Amino acid sequence: MPQASNPAARPASGLRTSCILALLMGFASISTDMYLPAMPAMGAALQASPGRMALTLSGFLVGFSLGQLLWGPIGDRHGRRLPIAAGLVLFVIGSAGCALSETAWQLVGWRLVQALGACAGPVLARAMVRDLHGRERSAQILSGLMLVMAIAPLIAPILGGQVLAFGTWRSIFWILAGIGLVALLSLLALPESLPPARRSRAPLSGALRDYLLLARDPAVMGFALVGGFFYAGAFAYIAGTPFAYIAYYQVPDRLYGLLFGASILGVMATNAVNARLVGRFGSARLLRFGAAGLALSGLAAALQAGTGWGGLPALVAPLFVYMSMAGFIIANSVAGALAFHPRRAGAASALVGAVHYGSGVLSTALIDRFADGTPWTMGWLMAVGGLGSLAAATLLIRGPAAR
Repeated sequence: MPQASNPAARPASGLRTSCILALLMGFASISTDMYLPAMPAMGAALQASPGRMALTLSGFLVGFSLGQLLWGPIGDRHGRRLPIAAGLVLFVIGSAGCALSETAWQLVGWRLVQALGACAGPVLARAMVRDLHGRERSAQILSGLMLVMAIAPLIAPILGGQVLAFGTWRSIFWILAGIGLVALLSLLALPESLPPARRSRAPLSGALRDYLLLARDPAVMGFALVGGFFYAGAFAYIAGTPFAYIAYYQVPDRLYGLLFGASILGVMATNAVNARLVGRFGSARLLRFGAAGLALSGLAAALQAGTGWGGLPALVAPLFVYMSMAGFIIANSVAGALAFHPRRAGAASALVGAVHYGSGVLSTALIDRFADGTPWTMGWLMAVGGLGSLAAATLLIRGPAAR
């Protein structure tokens, strides 16, 4: 499998560039986790049900998953920096629109715009890593970047809760607009990883052909689906825990961020372990280990959510394990999917991202449809996500890809 790198672009391995890439990859977390503690208050202010408020997350995920399919081929053709800048401008506009929304449906619409801009950063940041490195090294670097970017979901819900203590939910979206402007300025220090000589000369109309070629590759789709099933459970967790913790178990909204942040600490720890072990054991083996952990913890979460046994601590524990497995799932699945088509790194990254976040669209829609005021819907969705991830890792990733 390809392992070639681009020595001319080595500056991208510097600390400054790594921090910028981590910020760009963290836009999905920043855009969702900061406003999670405000969802009950937003629902009351906009006179919307918990299910309707879950659509603000679904709308974001629709834009985030579909937008990647656009930005990937654009990045292969025009380089990485300019499309990222265009996406950040769109993100700032969408964030301002969210802050000014007067109805839940307006908020859903502006979240869609916000997501179309936000997704340019992650999809092209992943492609930049693949521009520079082969599969195992990419997995190692992505784990390192995720270790840095995990700071965002760690502090974002805590920050959101504190903003609510001194302001309103609208202030959260104005802060997001400011973060978008900071990221836009940071691009001045980001080197271009795809020189003109290596860019695709195929017309953008040929993007569909590239996606079909990638979708027919079982290795690409196997790695993509392992991550996709994980994200199905993860977004059930994101959409379900504000109401499971705050509404069902009566956790104060200012403490929600601490429970959410505990899972992020688990993600950071497993990413650090993955970065150290991937060179020794290989990314595919660690990916299968993570998928097994997802299946077991998802089943435990469904059991507790259905029975209520053990109360809040017994629910928090399997949710912590499930989310912690992200350290073995995300970096290894992305690196595996991108390893086989380096000339289509942008398109492959976009397809993987669309599968990941598209599963989140389905998951949050199911939360909206079947929410019953208990953690049960969240629990069984996480169980399905864990079992699906394990099945994909076992049945689809075979032969050279599995080694």
